[in-house]
Amino acid sequence: MNIIGISAFYHDSACALVQDGELVAAVQEERFTRRRFDKSVPLYAYRACLEHAGLTPADIDCVAYYEDPVKKLGRQLWMELPRLGAAANPPVLDATHPEREIRERLGFDGRFEVVDHHEAHAATAFYSSGFPSAALFTADAVGEWATTSYGVGDDDGVRLLEEVAFPHSLGLFYSVVTSFLGFAVNSDEYKVMGLASYGKPRMRELLETMVLSDEGGQFRLDQRYFDLRSAGRMYTDQLAELLGMPPRRSRDEVAGEHEDLAASIQSLTEDLLLGKLEYLHTLTPSPNLCYSGGVALNCVANTRVRRKGPFTEWFIPPSPGDSGSAAGAAQLVHHRLTGRRGTRRLTDARLGPKGAPSALAGVLDAAGVHYEDYTGRESELLTATATLLTQGKVIGWHQGRMEFGPRALGSRSILGDPRDGTMRDQINMLVKKREEFRPFAPAVAAEHAERYFDLDVPSPFMLETVAVLPDAHLPAVTHVDGSARVQTVTAEDDALFHALLVRFGELTGVPVLLNTSFNVKGEPIVGDELDALSCFLRARLHTLVAGPLVVHREDVPPAWYGYADQAARYHAPAVSADAYTFFV
Repeated sequence: MNIIGISAFYHDSACALVQDGELVAAVQEERFTRRRFDKSVPLYAYRACLEHAGLTPADIDCVAYYEDPVKKLGRQLWMELPRLGAAANPPVLDATHPEREIRERLGFDGRFEVVDHHEAHAATAFYSSGFPSAALFTADAVGEWATTSYGVGDDDGVRLLEEVAFPHSLGLFYSVVTSFLGFAVNSDEYKVMGLASYGKPRMRELLETMVLSDEGGQFRLDQRYFDLRSAGRMYTDQLAELLGMPPRRSRDEVAGEHEDLAASIQSLTEDLLLGKLEYLHTLTPSPNLCYSGGVALNCVANTRVRRKGPFTEWFIPPSPGDSGSAAGAAQLVHHRLTGRRGTRRLTDARLGPKGAPSALAGVLDAAGVHYEDYTGRESELLTATATLLTQGKVIGWHQGRMEFGPRALGSRSILGDPRDGTMRDQINMLVKKREEFRPFAPAVAAEHAERYFDLDVPSPFMLETVAVLPDAHLPAVTHVDGSARVQTVTAEDDALFHALLVRFGELTGVPVLLNTSFNVKGEPIVGDELDALSCFLRARLHTLVAGPLVVHREDVPPAWYGYADQAARYHAPAVSADAYTFFV
């Protein structure tokens, strides 16, 4: 049975394919359209999932959608009614729109099933965990109405036992502070998490007054400080009065008070999460926890509540946010229709389309640009790449199937030497063009992780932040508080990336690399090789390694760098080669 899962119309739309209960393909639409957080119907992602499995639309038994449009409409009306009358172009609020638009865009006339948003979140964690049964916890900004859910998963399916309803939301609480700090909501919360390490939680007691605890797993947010029904900011003037500071504008310098506010919301969020998980354990005293929702991307909180919380075994999927709900919707609907579920634990997030280096070779050949081709010589490719990294080169690494989720995990990555104390600032300022306070993450050969990091569990999806051991000497990937967001890599899950880490370790004694996403500020992670070529040029990387092909910066015609920005603007899905007539 072939089930397609869809998330769309809010942000970060995606498509996933589940075959006989197993997740076999999943990808976000932004990787094709090059529009960050693209929320449109994931047509190109759908096409990629079908192509991966060799299917046509006629082979699809059902499309599963990740939220209930009828339930969501009630919340939308509550939020939109105050400003509908004043709006020149009022929003279209139509519960039939998602199914109608998806059917039309995908050309699908078969069975269409809807699941609740938090059911989809919980399902993407549970059905990929490999656990026979587990407690389920979901925390995000909001689904239809639910913002926090407690449940259980077993052979009978996913059952949510209790929920906290909008507008009371841990995710929204964190997002409101994100907005107050001058960052973008639904994308920059991780900046607040990184900034928190620089500050002291001296405003925590003030923030605590905004959260009112009720019995069980319930809580309320004091609505005097929140403005969730206007089109602009998410907070009222009373929040600034409470904190004794004005909101930061996006272009303002980051000051000590901003660092302290970030530290305060991070500390409070961790304790609130810990309390909710302790409550969940009273409902379902399983040793296993499956955790999902956007809040699960807070990797600093993950490690603390995992270590201090009541559950022995954890699983967080590689894409716990809304894009991952496409997978959860399909997995849940498959279980409901067949009574069967997948039992394999997901340890490899490479669920997207595979690279095709021939397209890049064609462009380079047509332009007469020199490149090295290591086809059939993988060991030599690894040695050449590792040697460049030891020389301080910054490398764009594009290999195999694309990762699903927000993290680059060794398929669409920018790599550097973690021992180089200048590497972090070099990539931050020249390549990524982002805030200097943001850290970079290390990837480590899994069998050596405990030599460098205080890590007691596998971390294949880069969702744990732990202390770097004192004698590790990895300045490029060590945050100001001595921590790092670690990815562990095994030979079983990613043989090539693991082999590169090992080869670098053979040359340096350190099987660790700086690993950040292959993109520039404001853009999605690269998709195909031509995206990689464009990013390689605009980011001024030293070398591009795409499949077996190696291109060095010094071999690229100078004019290409100017053309690259133009080509990026004209990039079109499925015809990306046309955008590179500039290069040829």
